[in-house]
Amino acid sequence: MATFIGDFVCKADAKGRIVLPSIFKKVMNAMKENRFVVRKDLYTNCLLVYPYPDWEAHVHDIRSKVNVYDKNQNMVYRQYVRAAAEVSYDANGRMLIPKRLMDKIAVEKEVVLVGVDNKIELWSKAEFENGGMDDDELAAKMQTFWGENINEDRKEDE
Repeated sequence: MATFIGDFVCKADAKGRIVLPSIFKKVMNAMKENRFVVRKDLYTNCLLVYPYPDWEAHVHDIRSKVNVYDKNQNMVYRQYVRAAAEVSYDANGRMLIPKRLMDKIAVEKEVVLVGVDNKIELWSKAEFENGGMDDDELAAKMQTFWGENINEDRKEDE
């Protein structure tokens, strides 16, 4: 499984291609993979970029929960998968994200690629700069979500 870390500002070229940061390309090369699957995130205004093997595992997990005899579940699954697109990067690390997906997040020229564990988030630069939280807010949220659980786990280990 891939692990992507860091954020990088990139510019789209005249054809709309984005150059994959070398650190991300190194992760993909270690996997012997140059294909991604891209789809709009359901909860935020960014695109999720999965290495192809991680996408396959992700979709397998969803598919295993779909009741094939339930019309609504099949419709939702179909919509989820059809909104995705397969892309690959060339020898220069350039990848062309479909315009329909770039339009969904209102990308003009600059994007930010953010490594988030096994996937990359692709944001319009303007949206990314307006959507963060400061360190104090992050610390408070982490304490609220996980603070007590982490401390309890540590006590059990002692």
